[in-house]
Amino acid sequence: MNSVNEQSELLKSVMDLLEKQFGSRCEVVLHDLTKDYNHTIVDIRNGYLTGRKIGGSGTNLGLEVLNGKDQDGNRFNYVIHTRDGKIFRSSSIYFRNDEGKVVGSLCVNLDITETIKFEDFLKGYNQYDLSASGETSPEEVKEIFVDDVSQILDFLFNDGIHLIGCSPSEMNREQKMEFLRFLDKKGAFLISKSNERVCEFLQISKFTLYNYLDTIRNGPALRASS
Repeated sequence: MNSVNEQSELLKSVMDLLEKQFGSRCEVVLHDLTKDYNHTIVDIRNGYLTGRKIGGSGTNLGLEVLNGKDQDGNRFNYVIHTRDGKIFRSSSIYFRNDEGKVVGSLCVNLDITETIKFEDFLKGYNQYDLSASGETSPEEVKEIFVDDVSQILDFLFNDGIHLIGCSPSEMNREQKMEFLRFLDKKGAFLISKSNERVCEFLQISKFTLYNYLDTIRNGPALRASS
């Protein structure tokens, strides 16, 4: 597949199938990842579940795949806890062109919030635990759904602070570089104007940012102050 548009009719049929099979509690999203990352959604069904619509943004997981840190990218049957309290069981697949470059993705988010509550009720009612049956639980993954790609940066900043264990004003040079290494791995610098926001967040100059990134990616660079 060289582009999502090239297979638009086939992908539309697949989305029709998933939407009709799983109903209104299942969001199905098609991303064209050759577009600006703030506007990758080209088709979406039941978008009310995440508040997204056509023309909306990709998620943090898509950035990791585009950044090349996740070589495959495909994930199946993982669990997401959304910012508004929903629980999704999700799967995502990525499409590549003949050169192996990622050009699109298809994502399915099944809202299991109410069935989880019902399951909890039944466990209390039946008072019987099947946890020893050997069944594996879905993988739990951090993914956020946004209407503005800049919100992904906010999410990554918070995760980075949690990783480092202190605020930017308390970070030394090595901690700032570790913070940048985390952002780089997660694809943060693929977001337009992310450099400015990162510099402001860490209170460093663009020269220092580029110097740190060069050190992280290529080895020792010119010495810079934090």
